[in-house]
Amino acid sequence: MTTHASMRSTHSISVEFPRRASLRLRIGHLALRLTVRKFFDAAIWAHNRRMLPKNVALQIIGRFDLLLAPVRAPRGTKRQRADFPTHRAEWVWNPAVADPPEATTGAILYFHGGGLACCGLNTHRRMVARLSSATGLPVYNVEYRQIPEVHVTQTIDDCVESYRRLLDIGITPERIVLAGDSAGGGLVFSTALALRDRGLPLPRALVAIAPFANYDSTARIAHPNDKLDPVLSADILALPVSWGVRVDGALDPVWSPINHDFTGLPETLIQVGSTEVLLADAYEVAGRCVDAGVSVRLQVWDRAIHVFHAGADVLPDARQAFAEIGTFVSDALARPAISVERTSA
Repeated sequence: MTTHASMRSTHSISVEFPRRASLRLRIGHLALRLTVRKFFDAAIWAHNRRMLPKNVALQIIGRFDLLLAPVRAPRGTKRQRADFPTHRAEWVWNPAVADPPEATTGAILYFHGGGLACCGLNTHRRMVARLSSATGLPVYNVEYRQIPEVHVTQTIDDCVESYRRLLDIGITPERIVLAGDSAGGGLVFSTALALRDRGLPLPRALVAIAPFANYDSTARIAHPNDKLDPVLSADILALPVSWGVRVDGALDPVWSPINHDFTGLPETLIQVGSTEVLLADAYEVAGRCVDAGVSVRLQVWDRAIHVFHAGADVLPDARQAFAEIGTFVSDALARPAISVERTSA
């Protein structure tokens, strides 16, 4: 089902509602609301009262990637490490997909989520392996530097450098798709904007799952989903911003991709849950695309939990979402690329 919505954008946004939530997803939504959301709300309460210091919180979330190292990708999945001077990355691909960099069909450049402060190759390996299967492309999963060790502007530099690596090994830009979830979904747009403004050739398409694209929480605090999200709140998303995005307490609007002109960006697919607090960001991003004349599809999935794609082993909704991504990517790669010239300010 498709409908239209209006927001701060000057144009209407076409919104797709692919399906009703499965019983499993509805049960998961309730279970997480009664457990994970209460845990995060308690953590915010403790942090605000200085009972959970910043350094302790960072130590806890910093272990997420290590703790999930035992989680295996689907049987037969292939992997290959790649090291950079500042960060590392990993090729992940389905055995039916051509080995990189011999893959002339293209590649997915993936930026993992984690609020810019946690997660990495281990937490997202199984998920990006599914993405490879869905798209028929190898996935280049980037473990970019994170806050508070670096500012988000340096994180974006890592993402741009990873894109350059794909170009250097012979993958043409019109065969590259940028994809990411949550904070990584926001980085998809930040990276595309940086590529455009630095005069680099743009990728063929963008895929963003529940993008965290506005580091100012004002819109999320005012959104009704702040109370409905079974996992995240506006307050929990504001924490990493206060830890490592703000400088001397100040938040420059230019650091949020949502505050840029999207003119010239590639066609875009956005997927988000109907009760997610990041629905506010998804609508803002879609509005920027519409205002700039960028082709955009916004899919709102009924009661989908944050990055529900990670539950594809048990959630039919997630498997369908991956199939939608696969169709979008294959259709985008089948169309001739459109060159849009822009003079940077």
